[in-house]
Amino acid sequence: MPESHPDQFTVVGDHLTQHPDLSLTAIGLAIHIQSLPEGTPVGIKVLAAKFPEGETRIAAALRELEAHGYLARIKERLPSGQMVTRTISYNNPQPRPAATSRREPAPEPEEPEPAASLPAPAPSLAAALRT
Repeated sequence: MPESHPDQFTVVGDHLTQHPDLSLTAIGLAIHIQSLPEGTPVGIKVLAAKFPEGETRIAAALRELEAHGYLARIKERLPSGQMVTRTISYNNPQPRPAATSRREPAPEPEEPEPAASLPAPAPSLAAALRT
């Protein structure tokens, strides 16, 4: 959470306000989210109702912020069984988790047979020349 100023200011780092890879929509949305009190809903529909950008642009901006470590969105199941998404905003970007592949893992190589059952290696050229 960013530092809160006694006169209701939010202090935001230049690493966010001048980020070369974030859209202006994402930067503005990040600053807005950081200015909100903890626990304030920041879902796509809530933000779209508040701003003229609409759900599509807000969803894209949230994905940008998530990709650059300024947001984490965690899906949780409530005791009632309902699924909710918790959004965590970071003033300083967090390292991105390693990408995971959706492909099936490669099968493990089979264990070789014990050495006693393997054929003896062919003699090397150097060993043949020494004899």
